[in-house]
Amino acid sequence: MNVLFAASEALPFVASGGLADVIGSLPPAIARKGHDCRVVVPLYKCINAEMRANMTFITHITVDVAWRKQYCGIFTTICNGVTYYFIDNEYYFGRDGIYGFYDDCERYVFFSRSVLEMIRVIGFKPDIIHTNDWQTALVPVYYQIFYKYQQGYENIKNVFTIHNIQYQGKYGKEVINELMGIPLYHTNLLEYDACVNMIKGAIETADKVTTVSPSYAWEILDPWYSHGLDRILVNKQYKLCGFLNGIDVDVYNPETDTLIPANYSSNDTSGKKICKAKLIEQLGLQEGDEPIIGIVSRFVSHKGIDLIRYVFDDIINLGYKMAIIGSGEKIYEDFFREMSYRYPDKVSVTIGFIPELARRIYAGSDMFLMPSQSEPCGLAQMVSIRYGTVPIVRETGGLRDSIRDNGNGDGNGYTFKTYNAHDMLGACQRAKMMYDYKPEWEKFVKRIMEEDFSWSRSAELYLGLYNELVGNY
Repeated sequence: MNVLFAASEALPFVASGGLADVIGSLPPAIARKGHDCRVVVPLYKCINAEMRANMTFITHITVDVAWRKQYCGIFTTICNGVTYYFIDNEYYFGRDGIYGFYDDCERYVFFSRSVLEMIRVIGFKPDIIHTNDWQTALVPVYYQIFYKYQQGYENIKNVFTIHNIQYQGKYGKEVINELMGIPLYHTNLLEYDACVNMIKGAIETADKVTTVSPSYAWEILDPWYSHGLDRILVNKQYKLCGFLNGIDVDVYNPETDTLIPANYSSNDTSGKKICKAKLIEQLGLQEGDEPIIGIVSRFVSHKGIDLIRYVFDDIINLGYKMAIIGSGEKIYEDFFREMSYRYPDKVSVTIGFIPELARRIYAGSDMFLMPSQSEPCGLAQMVSIRYGTVPIVRETGGLRDSIRDNGNGDGNGYTFKTYNAHDMLGACQRAKMMYDYKPEWEKFVKRIMEEDFSWSRSAELYLGLYNELVGNY
C-alpha cells in the first residue's frame, strides 16, 4: 500500500511539539510492515545544513494560491527507511521559526496545494493521503473540489488526524477568495461560526477523521473539550475514531540512553538508583530516600498546573521531593520559582527546556505527575513508564487509555478522575504508601517497564483503517 503523510513538522528534521514525534515515528513503523510510506513537510530555514546536504533536488513547479502562481521546489531524502519530500519556497518558509507569522494562513494554503500538485511529478501515487492538524487540513478539501476526478488522482482516500483540537486554523471569510481560491458554491465546506475553520473543512471532506487516543475521540464530542467543534463532530462522528500514539522505544531506552548517568533495564534496575542519586546531586536536593516526583511539562492551565498549585505544600508534607522543568505562562513560572525558594532542599525548578535534564528527570524520579485538564494523547506518561518512573495522572484522553490505576495491584500507575486537587493529592498519597513497601515497589517498577508502548501496535491499527478505506479486507 502507498501512504503519503503530510504534516507541518517531522523529526528528525524540524520539531516544535508532539506532532513531530508522531510523524517521525509512525511512517517508519508502517514502512517496516512492508508498505511504501512517504512524508512531505515544508523546507524550513531551521532545517540544518547537514540534513540539507543529503537532500536531492527533484524539480520545481508552480502552485496556485488563489490568483497568484508561486514557485515550489521539491527536494527529497531517505531517513529511517522512509522517503521524505520537502516543499521549498523561500518567501513562505525561509524564516526564523515555524509558526506565528501574520501570513500563516497563506503559507499553509500554499503547502496544502503543493502536496497535491507534487503528486504529478514525483512518480508516486498514494492510495492514502494522511494529513495532520490545521496546517494540512485543506488537502482533503482541495482534493474533493479540484483533484478527485483528474487523471492520476483517482481513488485516493483521505485520512485526517486531530492532534490538538484547540488549534483549528480560524480566519476571516475573505481568505476563501483571496488566498484559497475556492469557488463560492463550496464555501459551506469551510464556514463555521461566522468564520473560516480549516479543521471543519477537513472533517467535512476527509474519508476518516482520527484522533491520537480512543478516549479523546469521544471526549471531543463534548463542548467541554471540543473548542466549539462538537456540533460538526457529532454530525460526522461516523467518520471518527481514535488510536493511541506510541513512543520511539529506541530513543527512549534506559538500557542504551547516553543522556542518563547509568543504564538499566527491567531485569536489573540498580542503575535507576544511581540515576536518582546523580539527579539529587545535580539539582542540589537534600540527600535521602524520600521519593522524587518529576514534572516535565508546559506551564499552561490545561496541563493541570492549577491543581499542583493548590496542594503543593501538602505534597511536600507527604514526604516528597520535586524535580520540575518546563516553561509557559508567567503566573505558573513565578509560582514554581517561589516554591523552589521556599523549599530549596526539596524542590528544584528549571524554567525552559533542556532535553538532557528532562531525560535525567524521567530516569531519576520515582513518580511522574501529569494531572492534565485535557490531554489528546500525552507521551510523557509513556516515557516515564519506559524509565520505570510511576505515572500519577488524571483520567482524561490518552492518559486514561495508557495508564491503569494500581489499586488492585495490576495497574501501571496511579490515577484520579475528577479535576480536583485533593483527588490528585489522594493519588500521590497512595503512590507514597506503595513506595514505602520497598520490595513490592521494586516489583512494581520492573513490571511496568515491560509495558509495550512502541509504534508497532499503533501502526497495525492505522493499517487496518487504511485497508478498510481502500477495500483490502
